[in-house]
Amino acid sequence: MLGAAGLLMAMSADAIAVLGRHVGFTLLGAIEVVQASVVLAASAAMVGATLSGAHARVHILIERLGPTWHQRYDRASDLACCLFFLFLAAGSAWVAADLWSGFEVTEILGLPLRWLRVVWIGSCLLIAVLFLMRALGKGGNHES
Repeated sequence: MLGAAGLLMAMSADAIAVLGRHVGFTLLGAIEVVQASVVLAASAAMVGATLSGAHARVHILIERLGPTWHQRYDRASDLACCLFFLFLAAGSAWVAADLWSGFEVTEILGLPLRWLRVVWIGSCLLIAVLFLMRALGKGGNHES
């Protein structure tokens, strides 16, 4: 729902801005609304891709292995992805902590960026947990 709301918000703001240019009025801050919406949509899409096991994987090597080694490499890949998203979350949390007291907002509409950072960090942590669950054999979506 979060991703759908983000996409709907981005589409609406952009459509109103384009219509406004043709009829003679300007929607100030449309780009800021679209950028904020992309954070919501992308975060939700990445969580959804992780839940459905739809992340891109290169199978050129592991497709030649037996089922045991195939499963081991899948689990190692899931652990590496877990670490990657933990590092993304940690880096993003570091930036958020540095800028939290600065009350960072967008230029025109004054949208607070701290909450968008919280959504992003939360989605990275959730994705890391999902990959960890898959690596430990509790999340399914492993091909055999």
